[in-house]
Amino acid sequence: MFEHFNIFIRSITAFVILLLITRLLGKQTLSNMNFHEFVTAVIMGAIGANFAFNENIQVTHLLISLVVFTGTSYLLAKLLIRNRKIRKWTEGTPTVLIEGGKILEENLKKNNLTLDSMNQLLRQKDIFNIEEVEHVLLELNGKVSVMKKDEHRNVTLKDLKLKADSYKPVPIELIMDGQMMIGNLENNQISRDWLQKELRNLGKTVQDVFYAVKGSDGKLYVDFFKDGIKHPVDIE
Repeated sequence: MFEHFNIFIRSITAFVILLLITRLLGKQTLSNMNFHEFVTAVIMGAIGANFAFNENIQVTHLLISLVVFTGTSYLLAKLLIRNRKIRKWTEGTPTVLIEGGKILEENLKKNNLTLDSMNQLLRQKDIFNIEEVEHVLLELNGKVSVMKKDEHRNVTLKDLKLKADSYKPVPIELIMDGQMMIGNLENNQISRDWLQKELRNLGKTVQDVFYAVKGSDGKLYVDFFKDGIKHPVDIE
Protein backbone atom coordinates (compact mmCIF):
# COMPACT_ATOMS: atom_id res chain seq x y z
CA MET A 1 0.00 0.00 0.00
CA PHE A 2 2.82 2.36 0.91
CA GLU A 3 4.53 1.68 -2.44
CA HIS A 4 1.38 2.66 -4.34
CA PHE A 5 1.02 5.84 -2.32
CA ASN A 6 4.70 6.63 -2.89
CA ILE A 7 4.33 6.29 -6.67
CA PHE A 8 1.22 8.46 -6.53
CA ILE A 9 3.07 11.24 -4.69
CA ARG A 10 6.12 10.97 -6.97
CA SER A 11 3.94 11.13 -10.09
CA ILE A 12 2.14 14.25 -8.90
CA THR A 13 5.45 15.83 -7.92
CA ALA A 14 7.01 14.99 -11.32
CA PHE A 15 4.03 16.52 -13.13
CA VAL A 16 4.20 19.73 -11.09
CA ILE A 17 7.97 20.05 -11.54
CA LEU A 18 7.77 19.54 -15.32
CA LEU A 19 4.91 22.04 -15.52
CA LEU A 20 6.99 24.64 -13.65
CA ILE A 21 10.00 23.96 -15.88
CA THR A 22 7.89 24.41 -19.00
CA ARG A 23 6.61 27.74 -17.70
CA LEU A 24 10.18 28.77 -16.90
CA LEU A 25 11.50 27.91 -20.35
CA GLY A 26 8.74 29.94 -21.98
CA LYS A 27 5.96 29.60 -24.53
CA GLN A 28 8.42 29.03 -27.39
CA THR A 29 8.77 25.45 -26.18
CA LEU A 30 5.08 24.87 -26.87
CA SER A 31 4.53 26.82 -30.08
CA ASN A 32 7.62 26.45 -32.30
CA MET A 33 9.90 23.83 -30.83
CA ASN A 34 13.39 23.94 -32.32
CA PHE A 35 16.12 21.29 -32.19
CA HIS A 36 17.62 21.98 -28.77
CA GLU A 37 14.15 22.41 -27.23
CA PHE A 38 13.06 19.08 -28.73
CA VAL A 39 16.11 17.37 -27.20
CA THR A 40 15.40 19.06 -23.87
CA ALA A 41 11.75 17.94 -23.95
CA VAL A 42 12.72 14.31 -24.62
CA ILE A 43 15.27 14.31 -21.81
CA MET A 44 12.89 16.01 -19.40
CA GLY A 45 10.21 13.46 -20.21
CA ALA A 46 12.59 10.58 -19.52
CA ILE A 47 13.73 12.12 -16.23
CA GLY A 48 10.13 12.84 -15.24
CA ALA A 49 9.09 9.26 -15.95
CA ASN A 50 11.95 7.90 -13.85
CA PHE A 51 11.10 10.35 -11.10
CA ALA A 52 7.54 9.03 -11.02
CA PHE A 53 8.07 5.27 -11.32
CA ASN A 54 11.70 4.26 -10.83
CA GLU A 55 12.28 3.86 -7.12
CA ASN A 56 15.76 2.46 -7.69
CA ILE A 57 17.09 5.92 -8.62
CA GLN A 58 17.58 8.40 -5.84
CA VAL A 59 15.31 11.40 -5.90
CA THR A 60 18.26 13.75 -5.33
CA HIS A 61 19.99 12.42 -8.46
CA LEU A 62 16.87 13.00 -10.54
CA LEU A 63 16.47 16.52 -9.15
CA ILE A 64 20.09 17.32 -9.97
CA SER A 65 19.53 16.10 -13.56
CA LEU A 66 16.41 18.23 -13.90
CA VAL A 67 18.24 21.31 -12.61
CA VAL A 68 21.20 20.75 -14.92
CA PHE A 69 19.15 20.22 -18.08
CA THR A 70 16.75 23.03 -17.24
CA GLY A 71 19.60 25.44 -16.63
CA THR A 72 21.42 24.32 -19.78
CA SER A 73 18.34 24.79 -21.93
CA TYR A 74 17.55 28.17 -20.37
CA LEU A 75 21.09 29.51 -20.82
CA LEU A 76 21.29 28.17 -24.37
CA ALA A 77 17.99 29.85 -25.25
CA LYS A 78 19.33 33.18 -23.97
CA LEU A 79 22.61 32.66 -25.84
CA LEU A 80 20.78 31.92 -29.09
CA ILE A 81 18.97 35.23 -28.86
CA ARG A 82 22.28 37.09 -28.67
CA ASN A 83 24.46 35.06 -31.04
CA ARG A 84 23.24 34.38 -34.58
CA LYS A 85 26.13 32.06 -35.51
CA ILE A 86 25.35 29.71 -32.64
CA ARG A 87 21.65 29.97 -33.48
CA LYS A 88 22.33 28.90 -37.08
CA TRP A 89 24.47 25.99 -35.87
CA THR A 90 21.91 24.67 -33.39
CA GLU A 91 18.68 25.46 -35.23
CA GLY A 92 19.71 25.50 -38.89
CA THR A 93 18.25 27.82 -41.50
CA PRO A 94 15.12 27.78 -43.70
CA THR A 95 15.41 25.70 -46.85
CA VAL A 96 14.27 26.76 -50.32
CA LEU A 97 11.96 24.12 -51.82
CA ILE A 98 10.70 26.07 -54.82
CA GLU A 99 12.62 28.93 -56.42
CA GLY A 100 11.27 30.91 -59.33
CA GLY A 101 8.51 28.35 -59.78
CA LYS A 102 11.05 25.49 -60.03
CA ILE A 103 11.08 22.59 -57.58
CA LEU A 104 14.51 21.99 -56.07
CA GLU A 105 14.66 18.20 -55.87
CA GLU A 106 17.96 18.08 -53.99
CA ASN A 107 16.60 20.27 -51.22
CA LEU A 108 13.56 18.02 -50.95
CA LYS A 109 15.82 14.98 -50.56
CA LYS A 110 18.03 16.78 -48.05
CA ASN A 111 15.01 17.35 -45.82
CA ASN A 112 13.52 13.87 -46.40
CA LEU A 113 10.48 15.34 -48.15
CA THR A 114 8.56 13.75 -51.00
CA LEU A 115 6.40 15.49 -53.56
CA ASP A 116 3.34 14.18 -51.76
CA SER A 117 4.42 15.65 -48.43
CA MET A 118 5.29 18.99 -50.04
CA ASN A 119 1.92 19.11 -51.79
CA GLN A 120 0.25 18.38 -48.47
CA LEU A 121 2.06 21.33 -46.90
CA LEU A 122 0.98 23.54 -49.80
CA ARG A 123 -2.65 22.42 -49.51
CA GLN A 124 -2.55 23.45 -45.88
CA LYS A 125 -1.80 26.90 -47.25
CA ASP A 126 -4.87 26.64 -49.53
CA ILE A 127 -2.68 26.11 -52.59
CA PHE A 128 -3.87 23.30 -54.85
CA ASN A 129 -2.22 24.50 -58.06
CA ILE A 130 1.54 24.34 -57.81
CA GLU A 131 1.87 26.63 -60.84
CA GLU A 132 0.64 29.47 -58.63
CA VAL A 133 3.80 29.31 -56.53
CA GLU A 134 6.86 31.50 -57.03
CA HIS A 135 8.87 30.65 -53.90
CA VAL A 136 8.45 28.15 -51.05
CA LEU A 137 10.57 28.05 -47.90
CA LEU A 138 10.64 25.20 -45.40
CA GLU A 139 10.85 26.90 -42.02
CA LEU A 140 12.66 25.63 -38.94
CA ASN A 141 9.40 24.42 -37.37
CA GLY A 142 8.62 22.21 -40.37
CA LYS A 143 5.98 24.50 -41.84
CA VAL A 144 6.23 26.23 -45.20
CA SER A 145 6.09 29.89 -46.15
CA VAL A 146 4.78 30.56 -49.63
CA MET A 147 5.02 33.50 -52.00
CA LYS A 148 2.62 33.25 -54.92
CA LYS A 149 3.24 34.57 -58.40
CA ASP A 150 1.99 38.10 -58.97
CA GLU A 151 -1.00 37.00 -61.00
CA HIS A 152 -2.10 34.62 -58.24
CA ARG A 153 -1.88 36.97 -55.27
CA ASN A 154 -5.02 37.11 -53.16
CA VAL A 155 -7.73 39.42 -54.45
CA THR A 156 -11.45 39.68 -53.78
CA LEU A 157 -14.18 38.24 -55.96
CA LYS A 158 -15.32 41.79 -56.58
CA ASP A 159 -11.89 42.71 -57.95
CA LEU A 160 -11.93 39.76 -60.33
CA LYS A 161 -15.64 40.14 -61.13
CA LEU A 162 -16.12 36.40 -60.74
CA LYS A 163 -19.15 34.53 -59.53
CA ALA A 164 -18.73 32.84 -56.19
CA ASP A 165 -20.08 29.57 -57.58
CA SER A 166 -17.68 29.38 -60.55
CA TYR A 167 -16.29 25.85 -60.75
CA LYS A 168 -12.61 24.96 -60.99
CA PRO A 169 -11.50 21.35 -61.33
CA VAL A 170 -8.92 19.90 -58.95
CA PRO A 171 -5.37 19.76 -60.40
CA ILE A 172 -4.39 16.32 -61.73
CA GLU A 173 -0.92 14.87 -61.19
CA LEU A 174 0.33 13.28 -64.41
CA ILE A 175 4.04 12.60 -63.86
CA MET A 176 5.97 12.08 -60.65
CA ASP A 177 9.67 11.21 -60.36
CA GLY A 178 9.92 10.56 -64.09
CA GLN A 179 7.04 8.05 -64.06
CA MET A 180 3.75 8.59 -65.88
CA MET A 181 0.77 8.19 -63.52
CA ILE A 182 -1.38 5.97 -65.73
CA GLY A 183 -4.28 5.76 -63.28
CA ASN A 184 -4.71 9.52 -63.14
CA LEU A 185 -4.58 9.74 -66.93
CA GLU A 186 -7.23 7.05 -67.42
CA ASN A 187 -9.54 8.23 -64.62
CA ASN A 188 -9.59 11.76 -66.03
CA GLN A 189 -9.76 10.82 -69.72
CA ILE A 190 -6.39 12.41 -70.47
CA SER A 191 -4.61 11.00 -73.48
CA ARG A 192 -1.02 9.80 -73.18
CA ASP A 193 -0.47 11.11 -76.69
CA TRP A 194 -1.56 14.59 -75.59
CA LEU A 195 0.86 14.53 -72.66
CA GLN A 196 3.75 13.27 -74.75
CA LYS A 197 3.00 15.86 -77.44
CA GLU A 198 3.10 18.64 -74.86
CA LEU A 199 6.45 17.38 -73.66
CA ARG A 200 7.82 17.12 -77.20
CA ASN A 201 6.87 20.75 -77.74
CA LEU A 202 9.15 21.51 -74.80
CA GLY A 203 11.89 19.30 -76.20
CA LYS A 204 11.57 16.83 -73.33
CA THR A 205 10.50 13.27 -72.59
CA VAL A 206 8.69 11.74 -69.62
CA GLN A 207 12.03 10.66 -68.14
CA ASP A 208 13.17 14.31 -68.03
CA VAL A 209 10.21 15.35 -65.88
CA PHE A 210 10.38 15.42 -62.09
CA TYR A 211 6.76 16.54 -61.68
CA ALA A 212 3.91 17.39 -64.05
CA VAL A 213 0.36 18.40 -63.20
CA LYS A 214 -2.63 19.59 -65.20
CA GLY A 215 -3.85 22.68 -63.39
CA SER A 216 -7.36 23.95 -62.77
CA ASP A 217 -6.99 26.16 -65.85
CA GLY A 218 -6.29 23.13 -68.04
CA LYS A 219 -2.67 24.10 -68.60
CA LEU A 220 0.23 21.73 -68.02
CA TYR A 221 2.72 22.66 -65.31
CA VAL A 222 6.06 20.87 -65.69
CA ASP A 223 9.12 20.75 -63.48
CA PHE A 224 12.25 19.06 -64.82
CA PHE A 225 15.01 17.22 -63.00
CA LYS A 226 17.43 19.79 -64.39
CA ASP A 227 15.96 23.20 -63.61
CA GLY A 228 18.85 25.34 -64.79
CA ILE A 229 19.23 26.98 -61.38
CA LYS A 230 22.98 27.04 -60.87
CA HIS A 231 23.35 27.85 -57.20
CA PRO A 232 20.23 27.09 -55.16
CA VAL A 233 21.07 27.86 -51.55
CA ASP A 234 19.33 27.93 -48.22
CA ILE A 235 18.39 31.22 -46.61
CA GLU A 236 21.27 32.62 -44.55
